Amino acid sequence: MRIDILTVVPELLTSPLNESILHRAQEKGLVQIVVHNLHDYAHDRRKTTDDYPFGGEAGMVLKCEPVFELIEKLQSERHYDEIIYTSPDGVRYDQHEANRLSTLDNIIILCGHYKGIDHRIREHLVTREISIGDYVLTGGELAACIIADSVVRIIPGAIGDEASALTDSFQDNLLAPPVYTRPAEFRGWRVPDVLLSGNFAQIARWQEEQSYQRTRQLRPDLLNEE
Repeated sequence: MRIDILTVVPELLTSPLNESILHRAQEKGLVQIVVHNLHDYAHDRRKTTDDYPFGGEAGMVLKCEPVFELIEKLQSERHYDEIIYTSPDGVRYDQHEANRLSTLDNIIILCGHYKGIDHRIREHLVTREISIGDYVLTGGELAACIIADSVVRIIPGAIGDEASALTDSFQDNLLAPPVYTRPAEFRGWRVPDVLLSGNFAQIARWQEEQSYQRTRQLRPDLLNEE
């Protein structure tokens, strides 16, 4: 898989994309993540990527020219399954969307910035708009990191225990059950006996019940109960 991320502040992406699971997945050759600086595709003396909006509204808008030039260059080199724009207008990002994206070969993520991007980019280049929540960030770089991390970790081989990814919260619209580790007793608080029983059928039933109870208590919207 290849993920191209387009940004005006590439420095924000350096550490998150080069540590932990993302770093190991790239070392294994499971994914290639390439960060592009949009300033490199602005051809005036100041490398300008933004300008004032028509109509007099406050703020700045990301210009067409650098975005079109870079995306068209990338498209001339390979086919992209999705060109994603990180935007508060987009579909709410969730595990199902992460699963879908993980099956694709090549995606572009355009990081929103300033007041937004020239709408012609959205009309003629973007194929998918994604929001990570109903709040405003300074730019889409953090959202791009979240998308990349959530997608890469479920690519087979990205994490040591592949079964772990399949039991993550939200994979089946349920929150994960409580988890415990050694010692079995700490300050008088014991790990539930069922987890120490060695009876894996009982453990599985307990985990399923706990997942349902926690979801019903904390995120009832996930259950869609009538």
